[in-house]
Amino acid sequence: MARTNTPVPPLDWLRSFEAAARLSNFTAAAAELGLTQAAVSQHIRLLEEWLKTRLFSRLARGVALSPEGAAYLPHIQSAFATIGNSTAELFEPRAIQTVSIRAPISFALLMLAPALPDLAKALPRIQLDLVTIHRPADYDLPGSVLDIRFGNGSFPGREADRLTAERLVPVAAPVLAGNPDWTSLPLLLVAGAREMWAEWFAAAGLAGHPRRSHRFDSFVTAMEAASAGAGVLLGSRPLVDAALDSKTLVRLSDYELSSTSGHFLTKASTARLTGAEQDFRQWLLSRLSAPA
Repeated sequence: MARTNTPVPPLDWLRSFEAAARLSNFTAAAAELGLTQAAVSQHIRLLEEWLKTRLFSRLARGVALSPEGAAYLPHIQSAFATIGNSTAELFEPRAIQTVSIRAPISFALLMLAPALPDLAKALPRIQLDLVTIHRPADYDLPGSVLDIRFGNGSFPGREADRLTAERLVPVAAPVLAGNPDWTSLPLLLVAGAREMWAEWFAAAGLAGHPRRSHRFDSFVTAMEAASAGAGVLLGSRPLVDAALDSKTLVRLSDYELSSTSGHFLTKASTARLTGAEQDFRQWLLSRLSAPA
C-alpha cells in the first residue's frame, strides 16, 4: 500500500502489531482481535513496508521483536491507552459513586438538603449517604470519612474547613413582629453552644429578662416552634436565611452578634479521600465556605 500524506499508519495495522508484539505470536494475536492469522500477517507486512523497517524476527515458534519494533511498541501502547482513556472519560457512563457524610440535623435540613439539586447538576455521578447527628457520640460510629461539625474549628485529630460563620439575631413569626416590646415575649432556648441570650442582650446594650420559655435540643426544632409563633428565637445565620427570605420568620433587631462558632467540614487527619469525596468536598467548600 502506498504511503499517504498522513504520517500515521492505518490503525488496524497498528492494532495487529501491538497484539502480536505483546503476545509474541501472530496466531494468538489473530484470536484476540477476531481476525485470521493471514490477516494479521498481512497487516504486519504492510506496516513494515510502510515504515521501511523490519519489526519482527520470525522464529520457529512465534515471533520476536526486532530492536526497532521493541522501541516502537511502548509508543503505540501509550497512544492506544490515551485513546481508550479519553473515550471512556468523554463517552462512557461512569458508575454512580456514594459519598457518606454525617451532619447535624439542622445543617442537613436547612443547608444541605436545599443544595442537592445543585449537587446533582455539578456532580451528577455522586450520591450522598447522609446520616444526621443527634448526639456528639454519634460522630464516633464507623462508616463515614467526612462529617460536618458545629464548633470553633478545633477538633482534635481532624482537619477542618470552615463552612459557616455564625451570626445571632432575634427572629420570630410575623404575627409576633408587631409587638413594640419584643423583649417581653417568651424566649426560646436551644441547648448547648447556642444558649446565648444573655450574651446577645449584653452585647446589644439591652436589658434582658428572665422570661424563658421552651427549651429544645436541636436548632431546627426551635426554629419550627418560632415559626409557629411560640416565642422569639435567637436565630443562627445563615441557617435562618431562607426563612427570612420567605418571610416565614422576621428579624426583630438590626444587631447581630458574631460568634466564633460555625459549621466545619472535617475528616480524620490520617484519612485519605476518594476521588468522589474530594469532588464533593470541593463542591461544598465552593458553595458554602465562609471566612474564618
